[in-house]
Amino acid sequence: MAKGLDTVIERGFFKQCTNLEALTQKMDEGPVTFYVGVDPTGSSLHVGHMVPFFAMHHLQKAGHNPIAVVGGGTSMIGDPSGKTEMRKMLTVEQIAYNAGCIKKQLSTVVDFSGDNTSIGKAIMVNNYDWLGSLNYLEFLRDVGKHFSVNRMLSFESYKMRMETGLSFIEFNYQLLQSYDFLTLYRDHGCTMQMGGDDQWGNIVAGIELTRRMAGAEVYGLTFPLVTRSDGKKMGKTEKGAVFLDPEMFSPYEFYQYWRNVADADVGRFLKLFTFLPMEEIAELEKLKDQEINKAKEVLAYEYTSIVHGEEEAEKAKEAAKAAFSVQGSAALDKSSIPSITIDRTELESGINVMDLYARTALCSSRGEARRLVTQGGASINEVKITDINKSIDISFLEDDELLLKAGKKRYFRIIVE
Repeated sequence: MAKGLDTVIERGFFKQCTNLEALTQKMDEGPVTFYVGVDPTGSSLHVGHMVPFFAMHHLQKAGHNPIAVVGGGTSMIGDPSGKTEMRKMLTVEQIAYNAGCIKKQLSTVVDFSGDNTSIGKAIMVNNYDWLGSLNYLEFLRDVGKHFSVNRMLSFESYKMRMETGLSFIEFNYQLLQSYDFLTLYRDHGCTMQMGGDDQWGNIVAGIELTRRMAGAEVYGLTFPLVTRSDGKKMGKTEKGAVFLDPEMFSPYEFYQYWRNVADADVGRFLKLFTFLPMEEIAELEKLKDQEINKAKEVLAYEYTSIVHGEEEAEKAKEAAKAAFSVQGSAALDKSSIPSITIDRTELESGINVMDLYARTALCSSRGEARRLVTQGGASINEVKITDINKSIDISFLEDDELLLKAGKKRYFRIIVE
């Protein structure tokens, strides 16, 4: 198996390939230039976006040349794949800002420095650079003639949107993404596109367009869409998506998310979201029952370290230990647990428990706080609160703080000054 491709398959990134035998031979012959696209529809990626970029890391390490394509042009339309409704339109300025944020986040797994000759050279490009100046009539004449409407409608992504209404602007998306592949082949010698399996139709369309207009054989490789063992979408919490931006999802919460994954998911996530050797992962996969928590701690630490750095990972690890320790253990650092500060006079007057929880990241509203309390999931400094009318005052204080708990594993600190 070609260098790098064997790693991608072994670690679980492989779903299907347009021509695996030919791609293997090509990668055996020397470095291959390949690309992964990401739409800058927000200022932060979430953990689900990172799957193809971890695969990109492994291929880059094997000496292949990655291209990260920021969809500044295609974002102005929106990919209908996997969507039941039309995306929100963004301005060019919003897209440019988001693209800058995304490159910084991708740099945690892909080396864009270009000064390390031992690995493949990675670049980031913005498809607005070539899509933004297209002449629509010429584009329809030269590119549009190669697409069959009947075939496009056979792809699952378009079938889904047809049920709720597919706009004409979205219908153009596949043409534009296909043109990306053609442009990258012409300008950079790019011969492979990678993406989630929901992108299969778009990838195949780009391969066919490149073959027809450039006479080139290029390839597509897709990854499985990552879900949790319970079938739910990976990277979702009660608060929403697990974002990489520390302002949107703190390093402590990030660590806790991975520390609390289901036992059945640990081995798979270690392969996908860490750079640990497979031999070490195999040993961690052997752990059972309570011992498997050690594997979860390794997963949480490694991924937090990749995204937020070793210092934040250490702080999150210590904060997690502190949160689970016996109250009053001052030896452990709780500083990384998310917190807010309130005035002592406010607490002296008493704060309703639902209002207090609603002010933290544990609950998004009083309604959610009400459900937490009535269902027995709320406690403050290890005192369970079940009365929604309970007033929290200074009698609850320990070391000038309140440690709020939601369920078994979520914590928030109220620091009183």
